[in-house]
Amino acid sequence: MSFGHEVETCLRSRFTFIHVISFEEAGILEDLRVICEKRQTALYVWDHADHFRTIVAGNENAQPTARDALSALDAIDKLEGRAVFVLRDFHQCWHNQPRVIRKLRNLADTLKYTKKTLVVTAPVSDLPVELKDAAAILDYQPPDVDDLKQILNALLSAPNVETNLDEAQMEKLIRCGLGLSSNQAQRVFAKAIVSEGVLDTDDIALVTREKSQVIRGFGALQLYDSRETTRDVGGLEVLKNWLRLRESAFGPEARAYGLPEPKGIALIGIPGTGKSLTAKMVAGLWSLPLLRLDIGAIYGSLVGESEENARRALELAQTISPCVLWIDELEKSIASGGGDGGTSMRVFATLLSWMQEKEKPVFVVATANDISKLPPELLRRGRFDEIFFLDLPTTAERREILSVHVSKRGRDPSQYDLTQLAEASAGYVGAEIEQAIIDAMYHAFNDEDSPAREFTTDDIARALRRLVPMSRSQKENVHFLREWLREGRAQSASFQEREDAEIVPRSRSSSGRNYPRTVWSSRAVRPWRSSLRTGSSVARAPRNASGGPMGDTSKSCPYPGPSPAPTC
Repeated sequence: MSFGHEVETCLRSRFTFIHVISFEEAGILEDLRVICEKRQTALYVWDHADHFRTIVAGNENAQPTARDALSALDAIDKLEGRAVFVLRDFHQCWHNQPRVIRKLRNLADTLKYTKKTLVVTAPVSDLPVELKDAAAILDYQPPDVDDLKQILNALLSAPNVETNLDEAQMEKLIRCGLGLSSNQAQRVFAKAIVSEGVLDTDDIALVTREKSQVIRGFGALQLYDSRETTRDVGGLEVLKNWLRLRESAFGPEARAYGLPEPKGIALIGIPGTGKSLTAKMVAGLWSLPLLRLDIGAIYGSLVGESEENARRALELAQTISPCVLWIDELEKSIASGGGDGGTSMRVFATLLSWMQEKEKPVFVVATANDISKLPPELLRRGRFDEIFFLDLPTTAERREILSVHVSKRGRDPSQYDLTQLAEASAGYVGAEIEQAIIDAMYHAFNDEDSPAREFTTDDIARALRRLVPMSRSQKENVHFLREWLREGRAQSASFQEREDAEIVPRSRSSSGRNYPRTVWSSRAVRPWRSSLRTGSSVARAPRNASGGPMGDTSKSCPYPGPSPAPTC
């Protein structure tokens, strides 16, 4: 139902007090003007600066006069006939003003027996609790594609304005303006036209940058120009294939087939395994705008401010849809101690309800490192299409990650022994491998014998040996997360079957020396897992007659120590 139709229904139903939440004052007044002219009803506007103004004149009375809020309400009460009164920014008049609040309550009750209606417009929902029962709260949505097209066409109709955009490019430019108010869109489009005297493809990027600045001013949302593709992410083939299957799910063909839009995915796993990069890859792969929701920036100091900020952020995401909404490190944004008066739980409840009931194509990508802090109602099906676990990369994935990061530094991966480095980096996550390459470049650049020389495989190998991986420094936490996957609580982002996940191939003796271990598949572990002592977090694999490990020993033995590695 459109805003105009909804307001007209309220007027016909004799609603006496309507609260409209929006910055779009001009659009609200235009809709009300059309309705009042159709219904032959007077329309008046009052604000602090200009007091009463007549928009649609009535047949029975002259324009009322009043200089303050109470006088304005008294004038409305005394005026006879059919009329709609728009009180702009009136939320500033009822703060700590019990007389104004009481007068509004009395007036809302008195007007039931008249043909008069109050319409309060404000950019925020700040209705006192005493007035919530009396008011009908309406939202005025930002301009959609058709509205933005009208704004742009009006600017293009001016003399000496040229455009070099075809129909598809014009559509893309207009969609870049989604999420802006009418005034903001008009300013951004005008800037694009006058910047070079012609509207062309370069202005698409300009509109995107301008919108990014506008959204950044909101605080809780950031717009990213994501260009990452599947080539920028090493490994995670199961996740990539899952995304490719849904690449065209937002198109009309999918709707005609009966497919619903995908709702989102949760990325759980070890820190540094590429969860944030994957969120950017989703937007780049699907060519959708990427919005990052900073839940920490939602919280405000005033009562109800946090919930209002959350509602506005989610509404803005729906306005920009189709888009990808990235919620990073979700568990850090959910307070569990209750020390904030329940604000965090109310914000969280708002997010849960929106994820379940949203009707616009907003694909949510939520990342988390500590699964124990996430409530079960968040991860149930219906809010996410799939829950993926990002594990320690396998040998093949580490080789791919090395190739990606070497290429990013402008080097040819074929000039490096990636197989040796992949074996030497067993137990390292992608972020640690990237840092090892950067460290190797610093050492090569500052080499005393040959300054600024090219870094080599040996440089990277030495950097890997110097770096202590998280799988060793945070061994217990990593083990807990990986057990969560092996218990079947999520889909591996790398394997169709969770039994294929590699066990951390590193142990240390009491003397501190590194000893190699075969990379075990949990298929080999399964027959003896059930006989382990309950509560034991570390299990010893069964040994064969010669003292070696049983099971699949065909895989390579990644050894983090100096080359050459001993034979497993």
